[in-house]
Amino acid sequence: MSERKGVLLRLDPAVHDALARWAADELRSTNAQIEFLLRRALAGASRLPSHATKMRKPGRPRRENSSEGAAYRVRG
Repeated sequence: MSERKGVLLRLDPAVHDALARWAADELRSTNAQIEFLLRRALAGASRLPSHATKMRKPGRPRRENSSEGAAYRVRG
């Protein structure tokens, strides 16, 4: 995986709360929701670089059982 860049972002508290609720509805972290929205805006403006890595799908990722090395799904 490529190196990730950190960015300090200041938001109005009401905007942050709305964004956090939206992210929770879509099973993303607030950070992932911000990245999703930025990527969608960049793609819509034909400015998303072709070499940008793809985001993983929303939801809980598969977990590996470290003792056996086998992947299993978390059921919910």
